[in-house]
Amino acid sequence: MLPSIEPSEVGATGLLWLFLSYGYILYKASNMIAEGSDLLLLVPSVAGIVGSIILPILGAVPDGAIMLFSGLGDKEQAQETLSVGVGALAGSTIMLLTIPFSLSLFAGRVDLDDKKVPLYTKKPKLYQQGGINHLLFRTGVAISQEVKFGALIMVCTTIPYFLIQVPASFLHGPLEEVAAGEKAWALAGFIVCLVGFVSYLFIQVRIANKGEDRLKRLAVMKKLINAGKVSMSGAMADAVKCAQMMKKTATTDGGYHPLADGSDKGPSATVRSFMDDFLREAFNFYDMTKNNSLDRNEVRVFCRDFHEDISGKEIDNLFDLYDGDGDSSICYNIIVTNIEGKAPETSKSKPIVRSFLLTDDEDTEEEEEDLPEDISKLSPEQQQRAIIKQALTMLTLGTALVLLFSDPMVDVLQEMATRINISPFYVSFVLAPLAANASEVIALRYYATKKTRKTITVSLTALEGAACMNNTFCLSIFMGLIYVRGLAWQYTAETIAIVVVQLIMGIAVQRKSMTAFDGILVLSLFPLSLVLVGVLEAFGFD
Repeated sequence: MLPSIEPSEVGATGLLWLFLSYGYILYKASNMIAEGSDLLLLVPSVAGIVGSIILPILGAVPDGAIMLFSGLGDKEQAQETLSVGVGALAGSTIMLLTIPFSLSLFAGRVDLDDKKVPLYTKKPKLYQQGGINHLLFRTGVAISQEVKFGALIMVCTTIPYFLIQVPASFLHGPLEEVAAGEKAWALAGFIVCLVGFVSYLFIQVRIANKGEDRLKRLAVMKKLINAGKVSMSGAMADAVKCAQMMKKTATTDGGYHPLADGSDKGPSATVRSFMDDFLREAFNFYDMTKNNSLDRNEVRVFCRDFHEDISGKEIDNLFDLYDGDGDSSICYNIIVTNIEGKAPETSKSKPIVRSFLLTDDEDTEEEEEDLPEDISKLSPEQQQRAIIKQALTMLTLGTALVLLFSDPMVDVLQEMATRINISPFYVSFVLAPLAANASEVIALRYYATKKTRKTITVSLTALEGAACMNNTFCLSIFMGLIYVRGLAWQYTAETIAIVVVQLIMGIAVQRKSMTAFDGILVLSLFPLSLVLVGVLEAFGFD
């Protein structure tokens, strides 16, 4: 445990300072974990397991650590501080399904037609017609099948709450007797949580194996490139290498055999499709003339914005080789072909443009210790090595910080509740998610602002996935604490609030679209859930 200042020994200002300090550290740690996971998604060889297993687990670590430490310490104190963990669980789950969910709806909304179908193919007018009525009821987002399926899984993972509530609903009396009566049920809940956790990860692995996780990978790739953390060639280097290796294995002579129309065939079709999904939108953006080709200036701007260091001579070489019809432009199929490293065998030049082709091995032999901080300036293969190194460093440091500072944060939240004379649940419900989940809120809103069907799907499914992890991974921590430490689960009102919000959201997304007005209703669920807990407790539900 980290040596820390005792919250009970400081004044009100000192207590606030401790909360802000620990909260900031936990926020930065959560952000490190999220960014490290995002970086690993750029490495296709591990992207599947990262996206389906590692990322969900590490995303739940900040919440899980607060919940774990809330039930440690001496038994009498642990029963009291357990309310902090329950507040973090309820606050995190409900907050993720309300505040960032509604923000994603607002940020990602486009105009709807008369049948409430989002018009993603048209430029949004939003405020330009109809006033507030148009804004609230004629703008919204599409709800994909992935979002509906994610909601179904989320609702199914609430089963352990019902299990632990069976004894909690009829057991009364001293805490020791209640704890003893709940012990067997807690063990059953723990087992169900683990089954749900493993099942959820299994489903995610199947989704990754089918390539259905590429929406998330594409969104992450675009985000990191736009932020200047990697270049286009660095982000796609491993995908290109995979395509080359697959083709070499699949063909008898190791050569490349394009079809007459320039399209691909063979085992690299999946990789080609992935790159096409990433590049088509960008290509169309830079194709000012909308003739499915880029001229010299458009290529220069394209490379510059994707953080590729390209000279005028290299652009001249590219056009000399690939501008076959002499119209001073290069078509989309040529761009994609070059990205896969398919330079003409007759060319004796090195990879023509660093933004399109992988560099030769002799260009990537520099030691990793000499890598500069700005990895977007490196060769593609060097960027891949730097990405892995940086990702592992961020994941390790972020997880260590979470484990070190979660326990002091629990003590601070408990002390704050004591001083203002309210249940620790309410303090933790409101404040704990600010430290543990703020980075997720910011990141997912970023995806939604792209205003596409794919990015809103990434944003909403990630929120549902976080709720699933809270229902399985994080709740298993509570079940384990109750069973091992002999603590009592006396949180009926809180449990009802958690389950009710998830059921409402599970039903709400079973439509083809959601409007901005729906977003306001979703946002209102956060304060209303607190009111629900207070009302239920007033009627003696705990």
